[in-house]
Amino acid sequence: MARYTGADCKLCRREKMKLFLKGSKCEGPKCPIEIRPYPPGEHGRGRPKETEYLLQLREKQKAKRIYGVLEKQFSNYYVEANRQGGKTGENLLTLLERRLDNVVYRAGFAKSRDMARQLIRHGHIRVNGKKVDIPSYLVREADIVDVKTKSREMTPFQVAKAEVGERQVPAWLGVDGERMRVLVHSLPVRQQIDAPVQEQLIVELYSK
Repeated sequence: MARYTGADCKLCRREKMKLFLKGSKCEGPKCPIEIRPYPPGEHGRGRPKETEYLLQLREKQKAKRIYGVLEKQFSNYYVEANRQGGKTGENLLTLLERRLDNVVYRAGFAKSRDMARQLIRHGHIRVNGKKVDIPSYLVREADIVDVKTKSREMTPFQVAKAEVGERQVPAWLGVDGERMRVLVHSLPVRQQIDAPVQEQLIVELYSK
């Protein structure tokens, strides 16, 4: 599947905020946005007119980049969110949060969603006892996500196990750090999603 292969830090600079795409690097003084807090490129320091369309577009781009989703897949999520009942914007964020790579990241088993995707693709993650190597897999209520027994001895998971509890875990997930497993208590609601996204702007963009 196609994926973004450019510099993650440029994405943060383009959105003028930390999207925490590089794990611990984002929290340190070497984070590029701390040094150059303006968009990359020749005209990065310019001040383009912030039209309504531009604000809506930037919000969509921000959401795509936070969750590591490309345009076509993001559009498919929007179509599904619009098909469901309730508020489309909230449905969209719920779908993105339910992605397996996001759950592995939220649980603290990976430093970033990129790292979570790699661990999943390499077959280290199970859902309800079965290996799942699809990062976009959507978890359901009462699902149990865990690390394969043999994989738990690997350095990334040993580090994650030692650091469990340092990152705040959303209320819709329950983490057992000793057994490296996650229980999906319920599907996330908007109040439990801390992504800095104004989802209504995305809905307005797609509604045009």
